[in-house]
Amino acid sequence: MMRCIIVEDQPPAQRILKKFIQDVPTLELVELFSDGLSALEFLNEESVDLMFLDIHLPKINGLDFLKSIPDPPHVILTTAFSEYALEGYDLNVVDYLLKPFSFQRFLQAINKVNGKHEQIVFKNDSASLTEIYVKSSHEHIKVLVNDIFKITSDSDYTEIHLEDKKILSNESLRHWVEVLGGNQFYQIHKSHIINTKKIDRISGNLVLLINGAKIPMGRAYKDSFLKSIL
Repeated sequence: MMRCIIVEDQPPAQRILKKFIQDVPTLELVELFSDGLSALEFLNEESVDLMFLDIHLPKINGLDFLKSIPDPPHVILTTAFSEYALEGYDLNVVDYLLKPFSFQRFLQAINKVNGKHEQIVFKNDSASLTEIYVKSSHEHIKVLVNDIFKITSDSDYTEIHLEDKKILSNESLRHWVEVLGGNQFYQIHKSHIINTKKIDRISGNLVLLINGAKIPMGRAYKDSFLKSIL
């Protein structure tokens, strides 16, 4: 469990961050601050693992505030202005979320932090990620997560396989590992991610899905995958 704080002065952005944090089981929101000075007082007394930090704040700029912290936690910057990205990375921030950002993009940032801790695991309840929007050409297509059978890489693209169709996605397989990786979706081959809820059986080096698809398990993925589900 990672303890985190929000430093953000805009109520709409506060509400979005609070909701996204609540939907991730590895995060615990400890406090919310509207300015950096209040957050600094808190950090002088308490320790946290992660801070969501806006740049345009009252009293003190978010980047100046970050520079003033002797031993800062992991930081994810949130701002509507892209011109601060380079300076933010010079301060070793984990990621830079450009407003408005989606839950999927939020999870990508969290997984970068989890790379230093542990891979994210989704809740098996109503707070789970239940739907995604797949960017396909010039469209964004809504897909229910539980309808996905597998995701397969195809050169620079990926194919999202559903019951009766497949959607060509502009995103890489690595993107879908970051967005969906957890206790339901596993990468079992360099070219394949599967939905474990769609498994019919495992035979030798093959995973057979309930729609008849047969997916090979790569040597680099097989042991950890089997250990996780069996």
